[in-house]
Amino acid sequence: MCGRFTFVTDQETLTETFPEFKFSGYHYAPRYNIAPSQPIPVVANTGDCKVEYFHWGLIPHWAKDHKISSKMINARSETLAEKPSFRVAYQRQRCLVLTDGFYEWRRNEDGSKSPMYIQTISRAPFAFAGLWESWDPPKGNPIRSCTIITTNANTFMSQIHHRMPVILDTKDFGQWLTPEEKNSDQLQGLLKPYESETLVGYKVSSYVNSPRNDSSDCILPI
Repeated sequence: MCGRFTFVTDQETLTETFPEFKFSGYHYAPRYNIAPSQPIPVVANTGDCKVEYFHWGLIPHWAKDHKISSKMINARSETLAEKPSFRVAYQRQRCLVLTDGFYEWRRNEDGSKSPMYIQTISRAPFAFAGLWESWDPPKGNPIRSCTIITTNANTFMSQIHHRMPVILDTKDFGQWLTPEEKNSDQLQGLLKPYESETLVGYKVSSYVNSPRNDSSDCILPI
């Protein structure tokens, strides 16, 4: 699964890495410990390539209340076309979640867990595959929410956890964000484990366990 991640890359690097995305309305602030229920940077397939904040934890359009979102932070790639919570968004409302690293907790022999921080070997920002929805609460404005898609772990990640977030290759951004693309086989072909040799990781302290902690101390190696 994917339950915490970072987004600390400076604005200049972001615009150089993602020249097709519009950051004009995005209020930059480094985040070292992004957690579920918080706003996260998303590019939705609405055609304008704008980077905007969405609530992390999908709220399906048919939900009676927002509480379901706490159970919807991740979506398994293998069952997207089957699950009522995800199948409509899978066909129509796909997105990218921008990041530059994520955390996963490795189980130790004594049963305890150690947080690991994972990045690409280049340390460059990248994007998770996601789905998004817009939900109308009984009162107030619509809430735009999203979930991060997961897949089987690659060889590198399998040493830490049996699942991993889907990291999309930049060449696949366009296809994933094309609303007209509804071929399930084509879409599933994008939701594969990322290449093991392109990822690196190291152990960090339990400081990251609390979502209240959101400083650079979260990513310090130990």
